[in-house]
Amino acid sequence: MRNTMITWKKKVTLFLVTASIIFTPMSALAAPEDNRTDISLYARAAVLMDARSGRVLFEKNGSEMLPMASTTKIMTCILALEYGNLEDYVEVSDFAAKMPKVKLSMRPGEYYRLEDLLYSLMLESHNDSAVAIAEHVAGSMEEFAVMMNRKAKEIGCHNTCFITPNGLDATTVDGTKVHSTTARDLAAIMSYCINASPRKDSFLQITGTASHQFTSYRTGENASEFTSGSRNHTVNNHNAFLNMMEGALSGKTGFTSKAGYCYVGSLERDGRMYVVALLACGWPNHKTYKWSDTRKLMEYGLENYAYRNILSPPVLERMAVDSGIPAGNHPFGTAYAEIRMDTGNEKELLYLLKEDEKVKMQIKLADHLEAPIASGQQVGTVSYQLDGQIIKEYPVTTVNSVDKLTFPWTAAYLLRRFCI
Repeated sequence: MRNTMITWKKKVTLFLVTASIIFTPMSALAAPEDNRTDISLYARAAVLMDARSGRVLFEKNGSEMLPMASTTKIMTCILALEYGNLEDYVEVSDFAAKMPKVKLSMRPGEYYRLEDLLYSLMLESHNDSAVAIAEHVAGSMEEFAVMMNRKAKEIGCHNTCFITPNGLDATTVDGTKVHSTTARDLAAIMSYCINASPRKDSFLQITGTASHQFTSYRTGENASEFTSGSRNHTVNNHNAFLNMMEGALSGKTGFTSKAGYCYVGSLERDGRMYVVALLACGWPNHKTYKWSDTRKLMEYGLENYAYRNILSPPVLERMAVDSGIPAGNHPFGTAYAEIRMDTGNEKELLYLLKEDEKVKMQIKLADHLEAPIASGQQVGTVSYQLDGQIIKEYPVTTVNSVDKLTFPWTAAYLLRRFCI
């Protein structure tokens, strides 16, 4: 009896363990996202992103909001490019001139060309240039912050709070928010700057320049005329990543006492475009941590991901059409509409994938069709999905039209048949 009881208990235990495996969600069985590779990083938060699709390929605390220091300036730069005129002369205010180092040391009342200030902003990370740009583009630093936050939301970044155009640590007046972002949002902003913005070429030209020389300006006898001032400036690019890896495109460093060392950079090689974003990547004296972390993540992307064509149009059966005139223009039988997946002019759908990743295709069609049906009418969708997320969705449309079967049409048909 005792042995029978032990055997019965073993069977129940085995059943429960098996059932728990079968019914446990796959997400619970999978390794935590932060540990899906053996990459060891210094950064507290990090993201590797496919710049073209926006897909996160690796992340560590990617959704944690943290101060981002001067990586802020990529947003300042792209807004100035999109809403400013590079030939404008920017007047330096007392407020801008009082910004702390690192600074161009502009003087109140001086003028600078907006384009020159963008080189100062992105190559040397000058804080006074950032404020002068913001005041010129939006009228004030506060209004420019409104523009920054609005643009972030347009890009899809909802966990970002911009307060300053230069990234200096700051808190909102009510004390509820700090100047901060996430590694995910920061990577998305950089992806926009280099891939989607209408001024992406100018952004890449500025951030990829090794050095730039320019001068201050002053007003002439006519207030609308400007002549060269007495001060000349040379700014040099401090983005060491540009010389670290083949295909390095752009990037921006940052540091404050609260943020630590931060970096966001991009690389393009063999048609693949990656962005790495790092937050809280060490404090003095660990200035080089951001470069080793960036290289690790870029190499991981290059070694593990490649573009594959995932476009594979399915064979779709025709759909019955209620109250429709069947083929052959007679009232007997069932009317059908031929259907197809409409890919437009697309011949392929390239997506960055690991070798073992599988893309699923899901077909959704209308429950039923009711005449009349027009040619080209959408009756469903075909979506390509990865990890439950839709990569691309195409409409399913009708090839032929189907007219409605009405009593007058039926009567006219029968009249024709019997009068022949």
